Amino acid sequence: MIITVSGPHGTGKSTYAARLAEALHVRHVSAGALFRRIAKEKRISLEELGEKALEDPSIDKLVDERTISEAEEGNVVVDGQLAGWVLKDRSDLRIYLTAPEDVRLERIAKRDKVAVEEARVQTEQRESVQRERYSRHYGYQVEDRSIYHLVLDTSLGSIDDTAKVLVSAAIMVRRARKSQRKSTKP
Repeated sequence: MIITVSGPHGTGKSTYAARLAEALHVRHVSAGALFRRIAKEKRISLEELGEKALEDPSIDKLVDERTISEAEEGNVVVDGQLAGWVLKDRSDLRIYLTAPEDVRLERIAKRDKVAVEEARVQTEQRESVQRERYSRHYGYQVEDRSIYHLVLDTSLGSIDDTAKVLVSAAIMVRRARKSQRKSTKP
């Protein structure tokens, strides 16, 4: 089973992907963590790496190749901005998380230990560069949610309640896949 979790910054992609992976007893891979690791190795900020990636598509290609490689092993939850798009033809369940901007910015500020206004400036800059990168290098409009099976606002409930909704959806898809396999056996 391959599940993707996508959405804007601060919606809880990594949090919920980890919860899903744990509940389903599968691996969790974060494309965002890989991007952060590359920035750290290059000793530059995420914003600087994003700017470099705008001009150098090989940075995103590296993240994509790793993401696809992990997905091909199966039994994984992959979170990332483009995870749903990159794994569109391979994934069993594509989830898109959303939340109001003020909620996202508060979460980012808390996670990164910065003021909300600083989180706003950094997030707007990152998202602007990402939109341009994704459109230029892939032709994707990240706001296009038409490829997703489930779109959920993570501000509607607690982390636990939201995770239960996502786990329930994943279990439903897993059962449907098993049922389909049984019905196609000779």
